[in-house]
Parts: sequence; C-alpha cells; structure tokens
Amino acid sequence: MSLLQAFRDQSDTCTRMGSPLMGRVLRILAENWDADSALGQKMAQYQGDIGPAGHSLPLRICGGLHALVLQDRDAGLRAAYPPNTSSDAQLEEAVLIALKTHQDFLIDWTQSPPQTNEVRRSAALMAMAHVTLSHFDRPIVLSELGASGGLNLMWDHFALDTGSARLGPKDAVLTLEPDWTGAAPQQAYPQVVNRSGVDLNPLNPNDPADLLRLTAYLWADQPHRLALTKAAASVMDALVEKGDAINWLATRLEAAPEGHLHIIQHTVAWQYFPAEAQKRGTDLIEAAGARATPTTPLAWMQMETDGDATGAIGAALTLRLWPGDLTLHLGRADFHGRWIKWAGRPAARRQLRVG
Repeated sequence: MSLLQAFRDQSDTCTRMGSPLMGRVLRILAENWDADSALGQKMAQYQGDIGPAGHSLPLRICGGLHALVLQDRDAGLRAAYPPNTSSDAQLEEAVLIALKTHQDFLIDWTQSPPQTNEVRRSAALMAMAHVTLSHFDRPIVLSELGASGGLNLMWDHFALDTGSARLGPKDAVLTLEPDWTGAAPQQAYPQVVNRSGVDLNPLNPNDPADLLRLTAYLWADQPHRLALTKAAASVMDALVEKGDAINWLATRLEAAPEGHLHIIQHTVAWQYFPAEAQKRGTDLIEAAGARATPTTPLAWMQMETDGDATGAIGAALTLRLWPGDLTLHLGRADFHGRWIKWAGRPAARRQLRVG
C-alpha cells in the first residue's frame, strides 16, 4: 500500500467513525503530500504495513498536527481546528504551512507509534466484569495486556448508563453512555484490591508529556473523548510496567492470591501480538484456568476484532471463566465504545458463584 492510499483509507475510516475533521485533514495529506520533503523521505523509510494494523503512519502525522494545536505552537493551525470552523481552503493552507514550519517536530513525533487509551472501551469491560461477578463474587486482582496509559484499569471508578440501568459507583468520576442495545447486566459491586498492566511503551497519564501524547491521538472534533480521558487520568493510580506482555502475564498468573478473583483484560490489543505470543498467552491462561478453584477463580475479558478491522462490525466481547471453562459470547462493541450490542442477559446467580 502506498502512503497516499493509506491517507485515503484512513480518511474514510475516520469519517465513518464520526470525525469529519480527520477525514478532511487526511484527504488534504493525500492530495498534497510532498514525498521529497524531509518528512516525506522519513516516512518512505518504513517497510511493511503502513496502515492502522501496522506502522499507522497517517495517524502518526495527524497526531503530531493535533499536538501542535494542543500546545498552541501554531496559531494558524489552531484557528483552523475545533472549536473553530474553517473552510476546506483555510484548513488546507493551515495544514500545509504546519507541515513545513514544524517539520523537525513532526519527524521527531512520528518516530513513536500512536498511543491511544480509549476510555469508552471501559463500558464493555464494566459490563463483562459485572457478568463475571455474578459467577464469582470475590475481591478482584486486575491485569491488563497492552494497557497503554492504564486508564481502562480504572473502570471501577466509572459509571455505565445503558439507558435502562446505571452501573457503577454514585461518585463516579465519569459516566459512559454508549448507544446500548440489549438488556443491562446484573448490578454488581466490584472491589478491586490490586490492579496492574503491561505495555511495550507505557505512558504515565500523570506526566504532562505522556498525557499530551495520549490526548493528541484523540480526534480534535470529538472533545468529549478528551474530557473523558482527563477525568480518568485524575484517578489513575495503577502500575503499568514496560515489557513483553506474555512474559509479564506468566509471572502475574503465578502470583494470584488465594481468595481473590483474577481478571485478565485487553481491548483491541491481542491482534498486535505475534501469532506465537498469542498461542503462548492462550496456553498460559488456559493452564491457569485448569488450576483455578472456587476460591481462586479466573476470568478472561476480551474486546477484540474478529473480522472487519475498519470498525463497521466492531469488536467481539468474549468472556471465559474458570473453574468450569465457560465461554460467554456477550455481543459486540464499537472500537471506540460508541455503541454496544449486548447479547448477555441479566440472570440469577449461577452455581459457579462463590461467596
């Protein structure tokens, strides 16, 4: 795939996912890209998949442009970005000037892959956790693979409004309101006593530079995502370690304490693990599940693609529980958490539940 085609494809995806601004910016890049510039030559050095499942070069460049706006480093670009309105000609002029004026900054910015921590995915995690607790109601040890900044480790501080029910604490720091289809999960009262995650390049939301990188990859015409991210960052206290996810998981599984429910979670991360890592991770989790007892139960919550990576059909919500090796297919969710089609049903607590 050429970079110009990657710009066009990403433009279509962003527009479809509710960001007309990103669609416009990416079309401008596709129509005016200077392959001979220092930035253009730098981007040409990347080999392999340059789209969203690989190096994701279009989003790297757009993230850098948004970072300039958030830092107020380019008055023209800021004037063309929301909350301001601009014509296509004004936006094009601002983007092209910024590419030239801040070329060194953009070369440096794009050396790292996009880092997002979509807080709205916690709506799916919360729903799956409530189902889990209807089976195993114990204090929770929470582990996340591909945690980025760790914001989705804090889901017990959030509320979920399904339209027919509200789940979560009364003093929640934020409320997630996806377009919900289906019955609401049964109310539960999670008690997370230990939470930790792992990422190849973890970010600290309490560090201004890291928070900038997290927020720059949010789309500028979706200010509600920025507000949710900052609210989640205000309660962030989880440890996110730097390292290989599967090696970290092996150690984490060995340390599961008696009398606790160990929940493993990941959202749109598994697809980026090499096939060998996916197999080893699955084997480790299934082996731990085989060792699980009613006093050391294990849950595996997954929000992962199983088809169209563009987001048209979203990610599958899958919950596995041990002991019992029960697999629940609980529906689908938009990759950004905008909607959830819930297939689970509220029900009486099952026999697997322990007090």
